[in-house]
Amino acid sequence: MDRILLKDLTARCIIGINEEERREKQDVTVNVVLWADARKAGRSDRFEDAVDYRGIKKKIIALVEGSEYHLIEALAESIAELCLDDLRVEQVQVTVEKPFALRYARSVGVEITRTRT
Repeated sequence: MDRILLKDLTARCIIGINEEERREKQDVTVNVVLWADARKAGRSDRFEDAVDYRGIKKKIIALVEGSEYHLIEALAESIAELCLDDLRVEQVQVTVEKPFALRYARSVGVEITRTRT
């Protein structure tokens, strides 16, 4: 299966369990790997035959910016579900990182993989 990579999407949202985290939006970084068969698009060179990863990117940014999750796990799950809404996507890997959330660490993150079932 082929992979489409969306790297280092950055958006701001309410995320976290502490009171101060619930007041102001914080940066999160999202990386997504979409597994799909790209042969038809590769052979035809037609947009209609490809996964609309630009559209998926826009939906991810809108979801993140409008969200108010407590856990990055919940945000990652919602992003994975959104990606699997595209029937061409067979599997998705989502990584969500919250920069500087832990002292002495550049970021903390979660990575999940979901498959169409």
